[in-house]
Amino acid sequence: MVKFRGFIAVDIPVFSKILEFEKDIINSGADVKLVEPENIHITLKFLGDTEEALIDNIEEVIKKSCENINPFNIVLKSSGVFPNYNYIKVIWIGIENIENLGKISSSIDEGTSKFGFEKEKRKFSAHLTIGRVKSAKNKDRLLQIINKYSDVEFGNIDVKSIKLKKSELTPKGPIYTTIKEVKIGEK
Repeated sequence: MVKFRGFIAVDIPVFSKILEFEKDIINSGADVKLVEPENIHITLKFLGDTEEALIDNIEEVIKKSCENINPFNIVLKSSGVFPNYNYIKVIWIGIENIENLGKISSSIDEGTSKFGFEKEKRKFSAHLTIGRVKSAKNKDRLLQIINKYSDVEFGNIDVKSIKLKKSELTPKGPIYTTIKEVKIGEK
C-alpha cells in the first residue's frame, strides 16, 4: 500500500511583514530553524502516514466540513511562543477571526477519524509556525524580537479553499505538494 505524509491546511501568502519578522529573527543570532515563507500554512489536521487509496475519502470529508461555510477573512496578528517564554520550542504568529477555521478543523477531525486517523487530544489552536528554536543561544535578543511583534498585524486573507497536502522531508527542509484543493462554500 502506497503511503504519504499528509496534512490538511490553509496556505498563507508571503506577506512582507512576515519576511521582516523572519529577517529580524535571523539578525538576532538565535538558533532558530525558520519555516520557508512559501511553506507557511495553518494546519487544520495533521494526518501523518496516509494511504493514497484514502485521498478521495479525505477530499469528501473536507468538502462536507466546508459545505455550510462561505469564504471568510482571517487576520494574522501578534507573535508568541510555545510552550512558554522560559522554554521556547516554537515561534508563532497568531490568527484572529478563527471561528470558521475551528468549525472546519473540528469537522475534519471527526470525519477523518472514521478512516482510522487519531482524533486530536488538544483543542484547535490556530497559529502559523514561523520557526523552531534549537537552543537557548541569544534567547534574550530573540525574546526582544518576539515582543516587538507581539501586537503587529502581519496581513489578512480571504480563506477560499482548504488543501490536502503531502509533505516530503528532505535534508534541505520539507517540500509540500497540494494533492487536492476544496473550494469553501461549494456543494
